[in-house]
Amino acid sequence: MLQQVNGHSSGSDAPNLSFLREGLQEFLGSDAPLHQLDDLTKVNPVTLETVLRCLQARYMADKFYTNAGCTLVALNPFKPVPPLYAPELMIEYHTAPQPQKLKPHIFTVGEQSYRNVKSLMEPVNQSIVVSGESGAGKTWTSRCLMKFYAVVAASPTSWESHKIAERIEQRILNSNPVMEAFGNACTLRNNNSSRFGKFIQLQLNRTQQMTGAAVQTYLLEKTRVAYQASNERNFHIFYQICKGASEDERLQWHLPKGAAFSWLPNPEKTLEEDCFEVTREAMLHLGIDTPTQNNIFKVLAGLLHLGNIWFADSEDEAQPCQLMEDAKCSLRTSALLLQLQEDLLLETLRIRTIKAGRQQQVFRKPCSQAECDTRRDCLAKLVYARLFDWLVSVINSSICAGPDTWTAFIGLLDVYGFESFPDNSLEQLCINYANEKLQQHFVAHYLRAQQEEYAVEGLEWSFVNYQDNQTCLDLIEGSPISICSLINEECRLNRPSSAAQLQTRIESALAGSPCLGHNKLSREPSFIVVHFAGPVRYHTAGLVEKNKDPVPPELTGLLQQSQDPLLTVLFPSNPKEKAQEEPSGQSRAPALTVVSKFKTSLEQLLQVLHSTTPHYIRCIKPNSQGQPQTFLQKEVLSQLEACGLVETIHISAAGFPIRISHQNFVERYALLRRLYPHTSSGLYSHYLTKRTSEWPAEEATLHLLQDILHTLPALTQTLATHTDPAEATTAAVHCGRTKVFMTDSVLELLECGRAQVLEQCARCIQCGWRRYQHRKQERQRQAATLLQAAVRSWLTRKYIQRLHTAATVIKHAWQKWRTRMAFLASKELDGIEEKQAPGLGSCSPLSPAQTRLPGAVIRLWPLGLVLANSGVGVRGFQRKLVVCACLHLPSSSPSNYNVQTAQQDQAGVTSIRALPQGSVKFHCRKSPLQYADICPEPSPCTVTGFNQILLERHKLIHG
Repeated sequence: MLQQVNGHSSGSDAPNLSFLREGLQEFLGSDAPLHQLDDLTKVNPVTLETVLRCLQARYMADKFYTNAGCTLVALNPFKPVPPLYAPELMIEYHTAPQPQKLKPHIFTVGEQSYRNVKSLMEPVNQSIVVSGESGAGKTWTSRCLMKFYAVVAASPTSWESHKIAERIEQRILNSNPVMEAFGNACTLRNNNSSRFGKFIQLQLNRTQQMTGAAVQTYLLEKTRVAYQASNERNFHIFYQICKGASEDERLQWHLPKGAAFSWLPNPEKTLEEDCFEVTREAMLHLGIDTPTQNNIFKVLAGLLHLGNIWFADSEDEAQPCQLMEDAKCSLRTSALLLQLQEDLLLETLRIRTIKAGRQQQVFRKPCSQAECDTRRDCLAKLVYARLFDWLVSVINSSICAGPDTWTAFIGLLDVYGFESFPDNSLEQLCINYANEKLQQHFVAHYLRAQQEEYAVEGLEWSFVNYQDNQTCLDLIEGSPISICSLINEECRLNRPSSAAQLQTRIESALAGSPCLGHNKLSREPSFIVVHFAGPVRYHTAGLVEKNKDPVPPELTGLLQQSQDPLLTVLFPSNPKEKAQEEPSGQSRAPALTVVSKFKTSLEQLLQVLHSTTPHYIRCIKPNSQGQPQTFLQKEVLSQLEACGLVETIHISAAGFPIRISHQNFVERYALLRRLYPHTSSGLYSHYLTKRTSEWPAEEATLHLLQDILHTLPALTQTLATHTDPAEATTAAVHCGRTKVFMTDSVLELLECGRAQVLEQCARCIQCGWRRYQHRKQERQRQAATLLQAAVRSWLTRKYIQRLHTAATVIKHAWQKWRTRMAFLASKELDGIEEKQAPGLGSCSPLSPAQTRLPGAVIRLWPLGLVLANSGVGVRGFQRKLVVCACLHLPSSSPSNYNVQTAQQDQAGVTSIRALPQGSVKFHCRKSPLQYADICPEPSPCTVTGFNQILLERHKLIHG
């Protein structure tokens, strides 16, 4: 996007552009991740890709409801989610002060419509349009909404009114299984596909309590009774009576087990909807008693046997067709169950009655085999259609309240979705025609909602460019010539209809319509209508016959002759009814065509919708296989197109898909003022100055907003210089009271300027950062050098200080110890000499060994002192003996010591052995080591230390 605006195509800018796109997406969708965006209008910008991604993310996170402006998108989970529809959750949404702030849910739509009724604001009546293709969950959504209203709108005060309200509520809820049994069928896309449209009117009284309901149906697919496509089934009720009937009922209805019916394909397939007891109980609550129920089921069994009647061509055209041998029993059984005469039934199926001439002469003409099959199918479709309408009338009589008891209503419209098959006929044309009308109604309502929002924001703007489907509607229903009018005209012509001729008439009469196309390569006659959801090819073969929906008078007369009580009610034989069945030639055409009836009922429905406040629920089927947690984008995209959401997105794109609040806009684009700081232009000032006094925003924000908008002309001119000058047009931007509305082109322009400013800022930041990094590295290098020198100096100084301190301590300790030891030795020796002095004169002369003793003591006393204080703990030796041995002190007492000396010729050490004479203890009060332990004080009664060595054995000196 930015690459196109800038006009650059260099490959080196791709990463930067990708980064900018990511930043833009982050800004536009910065509120929450995709799965947390509960409104598709918050997906910014609104495109098909972002919408699909948001829906897929929410579906994978088990969030199946998402708002889309005035529409709720409902994804079919394809799995049971009981907590999502619990009564407690209904009460929570009903009692919430602001239910729109809760998570998106169908209960939010239901509660909003209910509160609109309570507010009594015009229009008081509400309508909820539930649309989607087969299998998307429309029936389930309508059922849950009915349960919701039955819970929240039933709060009577008295017990009697409570019982009445409970009975009405039960009847309304019981109408669903009955209508689904008779109006739904299993198709290729859905096991419970509604084959009719219905509008349920929930009636509320003055106190907003539900007092009743009314049901109106549209275009029942009655052809399904006699024809079912491959791998599809008939209506559910036929399978219910065949599988759920008791033995007595089987005998009564002639439905033996294992019986084969041509109109009952795929009977082995078992569905949840094949519950016969639920249907019977619901019918009982609606006032249909058991005998009437048995009568209904007996008629349905008669239709099944009617389908087994087959004919063979007669060899003579003047003779009626022959009945097949296998069909005789089925004819007899069908006539018995329908209480018709067997011969009369066979004659009516094989012979056609023609009235011609002024005198209305009657002619009888045998029918061909194809005509016999057509009359048989027509008889079955006629009976089933009358039966279905009668059931709807019974349901309405049971649940509808009197006109004086209700004042407002909430309508639930469950219609078919857009259909496009390989073979499309009148049914698909009517269905798609209805979707075109509803799409036009939806677009008108959506545009009105958008204009209201713009009016609130103070914008003077109107929608001018959006795809309008009025051209397609003119093609289908326009006057004087349209597809419907041509088909009706073919029905009035008194000639056989030709498919090729009808195609030619349509193409020639409506050739100027842009919504009409044709396929020249198609071999079958057909025409193409370009609907809002896509082109559809309709085959013209059988189109006129289906539009006529011919009911031969003899078939109606046959059923009027039935003795069955139910058929008597369905086909009365009074003159009024006969006049309706056999109208005159002048009034025949308008009353017989299916298109005319459907168009009339559709116009009445749209009148009701226009008189109400509409709410829309778009049901989406994530995949066609019905698998949970599987999201196929192509299939979802086609459904979004079919239900009109894509058209809504296109309308949003035609307006202002980008909407940003003033504060967020200023925070993101305030830097644009750097590009053109002195730019001033009045091109956009009128959007601001005109309403500056009205805006509740701050003045600073308004001035910044005005400055930013003034840069747009300069940005536009810059874009024109780099790209095509034709692109320099006025930017579509409008400023509301709280938001800035713009188009994608303006957003690209703003993002282009913002990218330019960011690039300049990035360059400045890079230069400053590089300069800062260089200076920082230089400072770090210098600081590291200084720190290293300081650390080395400090470590060396500390090491030398530790060495000097240790040397000083050792020196002082050694000097102190040496001084003390010298003092102790001199003191002890002085004391010994004083004691020995008196006896020296009487002693004999000393030997040379004795004369050397004092010198040895003086010379070797440190060694003895150390040995005496040694840790040697050999038991039996005394430290004093060790000292004596070391000092070579002779012993004078042989009894006490035994001294053995070595021989003179032998070298060795003198061994001293003596008995222990007490312990030798040495104690120094203060150790020369600084951190040595201090021994306890010596006992006063003992003599320790060097005194013991010298004084305890003082006789040793006399030897």
